[in-house]
Amino acid sequence: MMMDQTKSPMAGLSLDRAIHFRWTLRDIQGNRTKLSPVSSDDLRILTGMGLVEMRDEVPVLTSEGQRAIG
Repeated sequence: MMMDQTKSPMAGLSLDRAIHFRWTLRDIQGNRTKLSPVSSDDLRILTGMGLVEMRDEVPVLTSEGQRAIG
C-alpha cells in the first residue's frame, strides 16, 4: 500500500502557531471573521501557504485549506 507523501503545510510550525492557524481557518470556514477578525499578518501568511484566498475582500479557504483542517 502506498502512503500519501504530501507534507502538511503546517508541519514546520510550532504547536501553538499550528493550533492558532487551525482555529483561524475554522473561523474563516464558518464565516465568523466579523466576530473574530483575522489579523492582516495571519491572512498574509495563510495566503502565502496556499490555505486561504481573498474573494471580494473576504477570506475563503482553498482546497488545501480545507484539507488542513480536515
